[in-house]
Amino acid sequence: MCEVGTRPPLAAERGEPPGGAAAAERCRDMGEQPIFTTRAHVFQIDPSTKKNWVPASKQAVTVSYFYDSTRNSYRIISVDGAKVIINSTITPNMTFTKTSQKFGQWADSRANTVFGLGFPSEQQLTKFAEKFQEVKEAAKLARDRSQEKIETSSNHSQTSFAAKMKREVQETPSVGLCVVLQESGRETPSSTRASSVNGTDDEKASHSGPAEAHLKSENDKLKFALAQSSTNVKKWETELQSLRESNARLSTALQESAASIEHWKKQFSACKEENDQLRGKIEELEEQCNEVNKEKERNAQLSRRLQELETELQDKELELEELRKQGEIIPELMSECESVSEQLQAAEKKNKDLEEKVRTLRTEVEENKHRQTNLKTELKNFLDVLDGKIDELHDFRQGLSKLGVDN
Repeated sequence: MCEVGTRPPLAAERGEPPGGAAAAERCRDMGEQPIFTTRAHVFQIDPSTKKNWVPASKQAVTVSYFYDSTRNSYRIISVDGAKVIINSTITPNMTFTKTSQKFGQWADSRANTVFGLGFPSEQQLTKFAEKFQEVKEAAKLARDRSQEKIETSSNHSQTSFAAKMKREVQETPSVGLCVVLQESGRETPSSTRASSVNGTDDEKASHSGPAEAHLKSENDKLKFALAQSSTNVKKWETELQSLRESNARLSTALQESAASIEHWKKQFSACKEENDQLRGKIEELEEQCNEVNKEKERNAQLSRRLQELETELQDKELELEELRKQGEIIPELMSECESVSEQLQAAEKKNKDLEEKVRTLRTEVEENKHRQTNLKTELKNFLDVLDGKIDELHDFRQGLSKLGVDN
């Protein structure tokens, strides 16, 4: 894995590209591969107050997930120029929290800090959170597998150790037999010597030589087996001690993780209370803002009403000015009115005279109509007489024409 505790050499000194690209190349060289990369503004919690955010980068920097295949672990790494600002190993206990539409955070108990990332869009924050959950599940799966391997190897070691100890316990009578045989080997010459007192030299040679050689070979074999079993016992005792030490380390790490969990739970509860208080303050501010907006609307309405009244007042002043001008013309209008009234009286007199004339004319017209009617009657009678005379004249002409024809 990449060493991030100390300051790495500058990119120009190494002849590499500056920034996160060089760090990524170094991580690849050490066996880590980037699996996800994005850009964000990096923040860290203030270690003194544990409340305020301190910007770790002046601008948006590259933030990458790296996977170490040799150790089967995942890390979040971010480099600002030549400075490593994030080096967080992801554990199954970590949680990435979205605190707003474009900001998220997670706590790293090993680094004893809280990292915050500000993204340019909500989509990038969602992708980073989904990748964090995916990597967290993968880290949990890797931890479970490693624990299963440790438990399996521990159980196998304990089982094999118990089986060997059982075999050695079962072989313990052979060790006693070895001692008995050694004692019998020590006593055999005296017995043979005792027997040789009564027997011949041939019997001594034939019976004592092969028995002693056999006993010596058996004794050597048993000594070798005993030495080998003691060596195995020491070896398995050493392995048992190493397993105990590893279990002790694992239990210590578990206790530390539990303590860190409690610590972060307390911090989470404190942050939650602070968040609730801030929400309450925000709600109060929103209510105040609403009241201010309402007052602004009322003021706007009043200002509009005031403008309307000012416009009406200007109109009324114009009307009053016109009335004043008209008031100045009233005496002239009064004189004109008197003259018009006199003319009207004269016209009324003329009208009366004309009405009398009209009446006389109407009577005359009626008389003329009556006369016309009489004249029409007389004219009709005259026409009738004239028609009769014309008929007679016509008859007379016909008579004359007949007389002319006859002559």
